[in-house]
Amino acid sequence: MAGGMSAECPEPGPGGPQGQSPGPGRQCPPPTTPAPWSLPRWRAYVAAAVLCYINLLNYMNWFIIAGVLLDVQEFFQISDSHAGLLQTVFIGCLLLSAPVFGYLGDRYSRKTTMSFGILLWSGAGLSSSFISPRYSWLFFLSRGVVGTGSASYATIAPTVLGDLFVRDERTRVLAVFYIFIPVGSGLGYVLGSAVTTLTGNWRWALRIMPCLEAVALILLILLVPDPPRGAAETQGEGAAGGSRSSWCEDVRYLGKNWSFVWSTLGVTAMAFVTGALGFWAPKFLLEARVVHGLQPPCFQEPCSNPDSLIFGSLTIMTGVIGVILGAEAARRYKKVIPRAEPLICASSLLATAPCLYLALVLAPTTLLASYVFLGLGELLLSCNWAVVADILLSVVVPRCRGTAEALQITVGHILGDAGSPYLTGLISSVLRARRPDSYLQRFLSLQQSFLCCAFVIALGGGCFLLTALYLERDEARAWQPGTGTPDSKDVDSNDLERQGLLSGAAASTEEP
Repeated sequence: MAGGMSAECPEPGPGGPQGQSPGPGRQCPPPTTPAPWSLPRWRAYVAAAVLCYINLLNYMNWFIIAGVLLDVQEFFQISDSHAGLLQTVFIGCLLLSAPVFGYLGDRYSRKTTMSFGILLWSGAGLSSSFISPRYSWLFFLSRGVVGTGSASYATIAPTVLGDLFVRDERTRVLAVFYIFIPVGSGLGYVLGSAVTTLTGNWRWALRIMPCLEAVALILLILLVPDPPRGAAETQGEGAAGGSRSSWCEDVRYLGKNWSFVWSTLGVTAMAFVTGALGFWAPKFLLEARVVHGLQPPCFQEPCSNPDSLIFGSLTIMTGVIGVILGAEAARRYKKVIPRAEPLICASSLLATAPCLYLALVLAPTTLLASYVFLGLGELLLSCNWAVVADILLSVVVPRCRGTAEALQITVGHILGDAGSPYLTGLISSVLRARRPDSYLQRFLSLQQSFLCCAFVIALGGGCFLLTALYLERDEARAWQPGTGTPDSKDVDSNDLERQGLLSGAAASTEEP
């Protein structure tokens, strides 16, 4: 206890009271300990609601361009490979800046950092709507700045929630928070397509978003606190564990945390598939409709693409259901099976692979079956978003959760959705160059470029199976006293002794 710790009374310097030195019998005043940080539960839930709203806007920005991709291609006269590069630039800037924001989030005001990010991405998004078609490179650059602003929020917001809630309550709140990944993604498609249809100009979709983001910034400043790191787990006292570690020490710690390493590779596989699918699926479905004779081809903007609305609505519906199912399954079964969380992630990804494959190969034959399997694959994929975040928060000590989030985002994006949209578009362009110029061949080229996603998502399932092998050990280490983690009374020492993690400490306590 802080009140029971002994300390020497410091000698006052020359500037002490009246310049006198204390005598040998001088009594030290009782040590003062800062009052534990506390927050009413209703305030915590209000803060969580604001963070969820901003997360919604964040992911709308990620995919609003995908909802009007055909119009963007016609406006700037860019090919599939260059269109895929739009998302690659966005993700590339996000992953380059995520470690910087993770470092800042572990050491400085998280609210200030997130506010800066919102200002950055909203300003870049608004300015990009006024770019002339002669300056397409400037539009690419603006998407990169939007990605940089998004990195600040995606990196830091989950750690704030981790410091406001704990255990089952945290699982539920994270589930709601991560529901807004598919909901925001779907609304990005819907907003882009709907605004283009109403106004006849796709750029108005980018001009509406800053109004919503201004409201978000005001709510963040007024209603969201910046809790001490580890506050929820230490009953408001903040993370213990001595002096602040360096960034290199945090990275070395995370590199030895095998649950973090393997779950990050699993998230990378998810990011690869969602990046390719999210960017190209509306165009793929549109071309499937053209092949089936349900819609004429588009050669001039604005392009009417009902599949942006359909795919967006499907993403919202399956995302909400999937995140709730995954979080609830994890909450229930981890009480019985300690490794339930990575096993749920593994099983859902392994089941996603055949669904995605069937959705692709059945599209030329029956569009309805393709939609069904695509929706089922999205549902299974969405089961993981809240669960993987809970895995990270449970196996990483509070003092470097921001760095852990940043590294997971960086690795996930640099090996995942930073390259998958561009790679998919590039393969499609290469295949099309060798074939007759027809809508059928254009469609088949895009279809075949998608097939690698089924293989990658199966690899992700294997990574989560490996995560399950290390989960209990790394959770126990994260909760050991002296690591900046919860009070030792919250740790079942018998469980730790059975795992051999406290065998040395147990032996020392038995000595007289």
